[in-house]
Amino acid sequence: METRILIYAPTGQDAPLAARVLATAAIDSHVCATLRELAHELAQGAGAVLTVEEALAPGGLQLLREGVARQPDWSDLPIILLTRGGADSPVVRQAMTGLGNLSLMERPVRTLPLITALHAALRARNKQYQMREASRRKDEFLASLGHELRNPLAPIRTAVSLLTQLYPAAEPVARIRDMVERQVRLLTRLVDDLLDVARITSGKITLQRQTASLTALMNHVGELCQHAADAKHIEIAWQLPPHDLPLRVDYTRVVQICANILSNAVKFTPPGGHVAVRAGVDDGGLLVTIRDDGIGLDAETIPRIFQMFEQSKTVKGQFSSGLGIGLSLARQFAEMHGGTVDAYSEGPGKGTEFVIRLPVLDEGEDGRRDAAPLASPADANGQPLQVLVVDDNRDAADSLTALLELDGFDVRTAYDGLAAIAAVEQRAPDMIIMDLGMPGMDGYETARAIRQQAGAERILMLALTGWGQSDARRRTLEAGFDHHLVKPVELEQIVRLAGAR
Repeated sequence: METRILIYAPTGQDAPLAARVLATAAIDSHVCATLRELAHELAQGAGAVLTVEEALAPGGLQLLREGVARQPDWSDLPIILLTRGGADSPVVRQAMTGLGNLSLMERPVRTLPLITALHAALRARNKQYQMREASRRKDEFLASLGHELRNPLAPIRTAVSLLTQLYPAAEPVARIRDMVERQVRLLTRLVDDLLDVARITSGKITLQRQTASLTALMNHVGELCQHAADAKHIEIAWQLPPHDLPLRVDYTRVVQICANILSNAVKFTPPGGHVAVRAGVDDGGLLVTIRDDGIGLDAETIPRIFQMFEQSKTVKGQFSSGLGIGLSLARQFAEMHGGTVDAYSEGPGKGTEFVIRLPVLDEGEDGRRDAAPLASPADANGQPLQVLVVDDNRDAADSLTALLELDGFDVRTAYDGLAAIAAVEQRAPDMIIMDLGMPGMDGYETARAIRQQAGAERILMLALTGWGQSDARRRTLEAGFDHHLVKPVELEQIVRLAGAR
């Protein structure tokens, strides 16, 4: 389908003649009799379009323009237009400005030049398909990389929590613990950004809107960025409305928007500098400005900083650290909310201001949500909740087991699916925390087998995995899990779910 030539010449004999010529050259083609058929076939895929000047009006030029505009980034559909007077007619001039990859051939057209032109168009189209495949492989690699990086992050974070529990008053341990926690938090954000790139380019991100408090959202942003600011002795000044604002947002994505921009401001502000964050209502929407007195930007750089993988240069001309995707993600998430992100600077050395506008005010809710207290890990009779941890990664399983035991749970451990099923048959736990990516019998199959046991419907089952995509979440629910947790997970999250069972 994707290598065929779509022929659209609804009047005269051009279409059947062209089809016969292409057949003699072993070029696959399909003649479209109507605009509706052309639109349908374009959606199925085409190597190129061959059309004639008189077919462009009325409607033909508009349809092709819309098709060109809807193309993904990798695509540049070749269009070959047969004309009677070169580029002299108004409709041909309009086609030249609106159809992108357009080639003109003046009639009468000789067979050999036409076949040569179509072979060249198909070779170029094949290069585009190779780019699409490379992009697909890149996205799959990023998703797999994120999953694999999350696996070691989980036991590292759990070990840090264990240090806090075991040595709460030891100052040297606290310093090491805080350092590891900061680095794990940074690495987790980098992994999340990598995964978001793959999800956005493959169209797998959908917003999960909920009512949220502006104050809570900004507090979360501050928690993510304060450590980096403290390390450089940078003061972050916060100016929030006197009364909290209820928002209707994808909480996680808006936190990413603001945190990515604020962390960028901290990165490019010299030690001892200042960053000001202001939030409020403007023109019926949320307005957030983040202003720093850092290195600034020149006029040519501003449009580029929002491009994916763009690396900014420091004052000394060296490339900055990071992946170069944070600002691009911030703008794309803002646009998904119907908003914008813009940057302004008076020039190098004069700081930068980012302006975030989001039409997300929720007037129907008060926005106040009190945090539920952590539930005690005990059943109705006051006995410790029984937990089964299932993970083929022994470091992850053992460290999580130790952390849960310190918090008062009665924990057993299994390192594969068959052992987990046997453990449930021996004594059904109150809660199962299970990794999905186990070899042999994976977490999905194990969960389905456990749910088939008598009385297993009362077990709270938590899927623990490095995969956060929506299709992975759907599969966990279909397999019988109650919740889908993405590594590395916080102990508090597990305790809350246990208390709500």
